[in-house]
Amino acid sequence: MTTEAVSEKKDAVEQLPVEVLAKYLAAHIEGFSGPLAISKFAGGQSNPTFKLQAASGTYVLRRQPPGKLLKSAHAVDREFRVMQALAGSDVPVPRVLHLCEDRDLIGSMFYVMEYCDGRIFWDAALPELDNTQRGACYEEMNRVLAALHSVDLEAAGLIDYGKPGNYFERQFDRWQGQYRASELKPIEAMDKLIDWLAGALPEDDGRLSLVHGDYRLDNIMFHPTQSRAIAVLDWELSTLGHPFADLAYQCMQLRMPANAGNISGLMGRDRSALGIPSEQDYVARYCERMGIACIDNWAFYLAFSFFRLAAIVQGVAKRAHDGNASSKNAAQVGAFVEPLALMALDVIDKEH
Repeated sequence: MTTEAVSEKKDAVEQLPVEVLAKYLAAHIEGFSGPLAISKFAGGQSNPTFKLQAASGTYVLRRQPPGKLLKSAHAVDREFRVMQALAGSDVPVPRVLHLCEDRDLIGSMFYVMEYCDGRIFWDAALPELDNTQRGACYEEMNRVLAALHSVDLEAAGLIDYGKPGNYFERQFDRWQGQYRASELKPIEAMDKLIDWLAGALPEDDGRLSLVHGDYRLDNIMFHPTQSRAIAVLDWELSTLGHPFADLAYQCMQLRMPANAGNISGLMGRDRSALGIPSEQDYVARYCERMGIACIDNWAFYLAFSFFRLAAIVQGVAKRAHDGNASSKNAAQVGAFVEPLALMALDVIDKEH
């Protein structure tokens, strides 16, 4: 790919047609009026996200990246649907305003939602807070996760939001396929992890809930001054599935180093000294909320979470290689695939 082609793709990600978009939104969102100013949020490696400042207020636009996409990836239409379904529930979400499925308007599908004014914490150790506040934030994350997994799917109109059958088997097949489609070079640790997971897939235990798919600290916006979640963000990977997948994914994140790419973990940190619950206590609190005694096969759920994240990261690296990733740092992200696989193998070795 030429330098000029890469530059054109980058411009397509970073920029939006202001006048065209302002006219369209005025016709499709009640009360919207220009003029319109647009700025891109930092991060958002998967689906580019923009702040829209208009005469009528502030909004957020989230779009698919332009270019050829992997099947079922960057599902902004699913994000829109699930947040619309959760409006007014115990799971806090932004109010969604409009979904545009016409890819010709700005080059890809997008939706617009309200702008929420709150705090996003990027460091899992929460250095901005004191011990009491840290504990309260983790307690709130636990509460929201249990609320998410307790959503009445039929009442929310989400009974068809995912496929039936063994969730982990389906997810393993999906992410193995996407990993292989994004593979830039052989990684022995990933091959070994994939082989182990294939032989350790649990039987379907019948548990089914709405799952977020990327449930972690920096995908939750907290109230400006209170330890209360006001918006769970980034629903691109949400589906119907096994609730333990979300719980293990969050615990996986907290096992990681403090600076593992765009993810902050608590590896090597004294949780007790920080007022943050141990993994054992966090899982026990979740079980208490969900009315279950304990979670068996925890090593599999953790190892699967590392594998899935590694596959996602590989996809980001592939898009950077092809020139259409939305973050300037996407290429460096690919370097984390092997360490993630090695962390999963370590979990298997120590806990299985």
